Amino acid sequence: IFYLPLAFAIPPAHFITHQQFNLLYQFWIHTKTVKTLGPLEYIFNTPQHHRVHHGANIYCLDKNYGGVLIIWDRIFGTFSEERPGEEIVYGLVLNQPSFDILHLQTFYTVYVAEKFKQMSCWQHKLAAIFYGPSWQPGKPRLGLDEDKIKVVAREKYDVKLPLWCNVYLLIHFCVVVYGFQELAARHMALNPVTVLLFVVYIIASLTTIGMFFDNAPYACILELLRCMILVTAIQRMDFSDVDGTLLLTVEVFFMLSGLFWLLQSVKILQISAKSKKS
Repeated sequence: IFYLPLAFAIPPAHFITHQQFNLLYQFWIHTKTVKTLGPLEYIFNTPQHHRVHHGANIYCLDKNYGGVLIIWDRIFGTFSEERPGEEIVYGLVLNQPSFDILHLQTFYTVYVAEKFKQMSCWQHKLAAIFYGPSWQPGKPRLGLDEDKIKVVAREKYDVKLPLWCNVYLLIHFCVVVYGFQELAARHMALNPVTVLLFVVYIIASLTTIGMFFDNAPYACILELLRCMILVTAIQRMDFSDVDGTLLLTVEVFFMLSGLFWLLQSVKILQISAKSKKS
């Protein structure tokens, strides 16, 4: 919605092209390997600058927003250099490590909604949404540094799963990616309701895979449902344009997967008793 007004002046094809180049640029700046790029640091967003952007340290908050160019942050006062003597703690200040994509997309919204409800007047309620996370009534838009949470070093969130489970999740993730590519290629010829159902199924699949990586107690039950839903869809829907052998292979694979998780879900147990770090 923030980009829509650009359509009055910039052709959509030009915008999409530049947006994709901007997105591609983001990949290489997410690294701790590259320390500095010398004079280029004055103009371009680089790994050193972007590490600050992702930091939860007080000096890193609300800094280095630029995508390709860092000069905008220098102009608008949101630039900060990386401090060599202070280790950057990555993540949110209010961090809830998880591989569950729905949880990651919603937990902070829940926090903002709670802050919204706690405010006594509409001016403060709107400020709880549009001002910085550290804002409090009577304080500056981004809050005061002395009121902000001082984040300490965190252990890496790493839930240990058996090798067979990691291999299983990798295979199913590849199947989901392939399914998404097929949907992207065929969606114009499909009923909008069918497209919506497949999108929901893809999101549900990624959520279930994430729950496995969290070692969530009921992930196996959800995986059983996911496998059976796809088997039912293959049997009931028309996939005449898909190779029959491929379709049968997918059906058998998901049926066997569902059978395995049926046996697991009878006990309603987690995959392992490994504890997870946060």
